[in-house]
Amino acid sequence: MIKIPELLAPAGTLDAFKTAILYGADAIYAGLPGFSMRARAKITTEEVKTGIDLAHAAGKKVYLAFNLFAHDRDYANMDRVRDAINYLRPDALIVSDPGVVMWVRENHPDMKIHISTQANICSAQSVKFWAAAGASLCVLAREVSHDEFKSIRAACPDIGLEIFVHGAMCMSYSGRCLLSNFITGRPANRGACAQLCRWKYDVILRERESGLEMPIEEDDRGAYIMNAKDLCLMPRLLDVVTAGPDSLKIEGRNRSEYYVGSVVRAYRAALDAIAKNPENFDPAPFMNDLNILETRGYTTAFFDGPVTHDAHDYDTTRSTSDYHAAGVVTGTRNGDIILELRNEIRAGDEITFLSPIADKITVKLQNIINAANGTDMPKMSAGQGNSLIIPAKWLNGAADKLPEYTLAYKHK
Repeated sequence: MIKIPELLAPAGTLDAFKTAILYGADAIYAGLPGFSMRARAKITTEEVKTGIDLAHAAGKKVYLAFNLFAHDRDYANMDRVRDAINYLRPDALIVSDPGVVMWVRENHPDMKIHISTQANICSAQSVKFWAAAGASLCVLAREVSHDEFKSIRAACPDIGLEIFVHGAMCMSYSGRCLLSNFITGRPANRGACAQLCRWKYDVILRERESGLEMPIEEDDRGAYIMNAKDLCLMPRLLDVVTAGPDSLKIEGRNRSEYYVGSVVRAYRAALDAIAKNPENFDPAPFMNDLNILETRGYTTAFFDGPVTHDAHDYDTTRSTSDYHAAGVVTGTRNGDIILELRNEIRAGDEITFLSPIADKITVKLQNIINAANGTDMPKMSAGQGNSLIIPAKWLNGAADKLPEYTLAYKHK
């Protein structure tokens, strides 16, 4: 019987917490505000506390990222961190710095320690080192191939192993990039990366003696020379699962609830399908569910070994998807659905709901009914909480399958 690993979802906001729970994540990871690799995550300590309480009530675990590389000045704030951890009571801390690991063991001896991907764990020897230091789980570097994972699993059967299965890739070595620091002053290893690898570059040849500058002509691939596609291991998910990981991680603490819910829903359904009938698992329908997301294109990255040119898009950083978020259900009114918009909606548009408890539900909007005043409109823009009403009769009895935080998408 195949052991189904934990599905671990990101949460950079309280809404993402709620969405991940709704769509079937087994565990959620969030940042310890001010002390993780996502300094720009828009979540407060109180919101993290609410998210943890909601997750625990639903039988889910929560891990807090505490994976900064600490300077001496950071240790001056550790009393505040100790108090925050005692208040939040997460199920584990995600740590990368050996000094911080030692601090956690001294100050929170009963707290489980997960070693972050930022520690660049690529071998069984490194896993054994961290196990000896008190870690209960290691997040392997994205550069570890599938064959290498199987070797590490065989050599380290008694410690948890976690791998990334979906999300953005970094052009540098597991996120160790200084380009953002040098050009914008925003430190990548403090979670403030400006993603300069996504920018378009002109290559200039400068003659040494005269200082004359001459542009080098681009070829037909364009000049997005560092633009990595997004990681997606759905096509190889059965291989991933049978190799025995303990946790499958989705990247994206700075992503929207639409991204979180869509990805969790797809991988939850795929894992359930593997559990039910592994011999006949087909990733194709679940890939279709992932293709509704705005993405730079997908790659299996290092799964089969060193990456090739197929792992990059040299032409553009624009999304390859024809779809984007339409909105999120925020409640009901007299049995009708209230949808808060994420993109402009026009009369005649078709939107599809990603029900967390049923198949997708598609409805054509005969007209746009403003939820604020009940008036009909030809179109409605997103922003400022703009919401519309979808009458229950348009949904043919399916309104009860669309609870709060249900997501919807539409063709661009």
